[in-house]
This record gives sequence, structure tokens and C-alpha cells, in this order.
Amino acid sequence: MRSATDPGTARWSVLRVSGPSMVPALRDGDFVLVRRTRPGRIRPGDVVVARHPGRTDGMLVIKRAARPENGGWWLLSDNEFVTSDSREFGAVPDAAVLARAVLRLRDPCRVARIPKKR
Repeated sequence: MRSATDPGTARWSVLRVSGPSMVPALRDGDFVLVRRTRPGRIRPGDVVVARHPGRTDGMLVIKRAARPENGGWWLLSDNEFVTSDSREFGAVPDAAVLARAVLRLRDPCRVARIPKKR
């Protein structure tokens, strides 16, 4: 995920999605409007931005919050064929969950809500 502004410091940020892990809800190259939030405000089914727990370079991931775990969240990709999520790196600590995605911006003429996973 590439960031126009780091959601760790700004209340609202626009981030660019990189990779296929969230297809079909989000595609490579989409932009998302995210709002910084506290972990207590995350709900299962929300799309969230978090710091990758296994990386020291501060890499951000965008995943769907599946369920709360002890002091953190189990995050999953929407694309079942991509396993770079909690199945690979385990639960993400609450402090690493930075923001909740609010809107998908595919192009300036098409603004849409992020669909719920069925």
C-alpha cells in the first residue's frame, strides 16, 4: 500500500492500494479514503489499515477485520487466494491498527462505498 499521507499522524488520509489481496472490494491502483481510529471503534467486517506486524520498515497493509483476538485483530484478505494476512502473520496488535477505510476512489468520477463481504 502506498500512502499519500501516513494515517498514523493524520485524521483523514488517502492511500493507494497496491496488490490483489482485497479483490473484489478493492483493486490494485484504487485509492481509499481512511480515517484514523481507535481499536475499540473497529467492528468485524470493517476494512482497516494496519502496520504489518512482521516488518520493521513500517509497511502498511489493508485488510478486512475478521474478529477480535486477545489484544488485537485477526485480519483477512478478501481474495481467498492471497494468504498474506493473519493466516501468515497472526493477529495484529491493537496498536498496529491505524485507520478504517471509508470510501473507495477508483477514479475521480466514481466514488463508491466499500462493499460488505457476503
